[in-house]
Amino acid sequence: MGHMPSLPNDLPPLDVTPGPRRAEPLPADRPVRWGIVSTGKIATAFVKDLALLDDCEVAAVGARRQESADAFAAEHGIARAYGDYRALVADPDVDVVYVGTPHSLHREHVELAFDAGKPVLCEKALTLTAADAQALVDRARAENLFLMEAMWMRCQPLVRRLRQLVHAGALGAVRQVRADLGFVVDRPPTDRLLDPALGGGALLDMGIYPLTFASLFLGEPATVSATASLSESGVDLNLAVGLGYESGAVAALTASMTSWSPRSASIATDVGRIDLPAPFHHPTTVTWTPLVGDPDFDVPPAPRELKDEAPLGVGYTHEAREVVRCLRNGETESPLVPLDDTVALMRQMDRIRELVGVRYPADATAHDRAPAG
Repeated sequence: MGHMPSLPNDLPPLDVTPGPRRAEPLPADRPVRWGIVSTGKIATAFVKDLALLDDCEVAAVGARRQESADAFAAEHGIARAYGDYRALVADPDVDVVYVGTPHSLHREHVELAFDAGKPVLCEKALTLTAADAQALVDRARAENLFLMEAMWMRCQPLVRRLRQLVHAGALGAVRQVRADLGFVVDRPPTDRLLDPALGGGALLDMGIYPLTFASLFLGEPATVSATASLSESGVDLNLAVGLGYESGAVAALTASMTSWSPRSASIATDVGRIDLPAPFHHPTTVTWTPLVGDPDFDVPPAPRELKDEAPLGVGYTHEAREVVRCLRNGETESPLVPLDDTVALMRQMDRIRELVGVRYPADATAHDRAPAG
């Protein structure tokens, strides 16, 4: 049967190679103080995870209505609550701003924080269009301000470990990636997830994970194809994407807002397969199964498990720690979540929306707002 690839037993540390230092590092002798823009579901989960980190504290929260901010502050023990985002980002005790509002408001809120000279962690998708994303990235770089998309999957230890193994060639050549994310969205048509004006649809909320996953292991695709079923308001409810690569590899990716989909992923190579059970985008365990002669007749060897030894919270802790590492080091861009990759994925999503016929109000203005040249 020849050589059977096995996972190396003594895995090297998951150290981050620091990026360039372009900003004044935050002092190391006090916690990093966060300002939270939004009081929604994801902001709630993020703040709960921040509470588990000794070197983070939430200094203030902002909402559109003072009552929402007050209630959120009371529930999470936050000192200051603002009924106005501009007041929140201007607070001198806020070191870094977390933006957790709907996609369509991200650009405006990131720019508010930049106006106040503040670093930003912004929920994914970073914006609605690649043009908007590029505009934010250009400004962050011009003003030496930290910006990172809150793509927590990129910071998950197991995802990083798999990437390390794949790029070292330890698991063979990747030939096929499969990934899915979805759930049944039973909400009124006005909900953020279903409203085209707010960047609704399966692609920007769920599809971004399978797309990012494929990008992590296969890079930039050479060809993109897609099919989707759309809602009456014109957002994608059910989506399948096929990507082709120069290497000959393919990716099959799905996202759904109408089905209880598997939420799992796999990376198949010429010598075996990695399986990521649900939820693949923040896994605590994955398995490696080496190739056998004939899968129909030969019993495969026992899969080897890789585990995240010390999961902390839901997993937003990993992305928060990376932001802290960057800020304390004066880095304005995370090597784990590179801004160019964020923009490249927005381009892929623009292309997919074009293919399936999903248009956002922001598409019409994208070329007007993009800087010339």
